[in-house]
Amino acid sequence: MTPTFPYRSIVSIACALTTASCAGSRPTSAVAPPRLTLPETASRPCDLHRLPEGATASDLEIGYVTRGSQIVACDAARRLAVETLFAERRAQEAARPR
Repeated sequence: MTPTFPYRSIVSIACALTTASCAGSRPTSAVAPPRLTLPETASRPCDLHRLPEGATASDLEIGYVTRGSQIVACDAARRLAVETLFAERRAQEAARPR
């Protein structure tokens, strides 16, 4: 009677599983995913108007108008940054192999 190796079936199953798991995975791509550059206006901090010491009523009115326009510009820059991020993600999804 020939001696049998008790772990022979376990080793053959483990070998088959590792081969099957490699065969089912996606091939890796050597191409880097597309990256978009963030516009400079979207990456710089927003300026906000500050009232001077001893502000008068006219300083308050100027401050309201100035700060309002600065908030609109800041929101537009934020929106541009978000749109750039979403466009980059869509480009990466399109470049990903299926």
